[in-house]
Amino acid sequence: MSQAPETAGTEETVETRGDERIELLRADTNNDGRTDVWVVDTDGDGKADLFQFDTDGDGKVDVTMVDIDEDGQPDEIVDGDGGLPPEQLPPTIQV
Repeated sequence: MSQAPETAGTEETVETRGDERIELLRADTNNDGRTDVWVVDTDGDGKADLFQFDTDGDGKVDVTMVDIDEDGQPDEIVDGDGGLPPEQLPPTIQV
């Protein structure tokens, strides 16, 4: 697969290994109570193959990367959710 250019406003769908959405990790990197990083297994093998990032803190996916062959190197990078938007969770309360 070739790497897609990152262009603003592009809604491009990426191929994943499967249709499942098993979230292996969610991270709030800027401590605003909303998820900023999603690491997903799309085929149920326990290995991450879809990575999504909210780079500006607005709660929406800005960059999607897919590692189809699970070799640790992204096979495709697109601007936006890549056709697999994450499920939104309520804000986290910090204590």
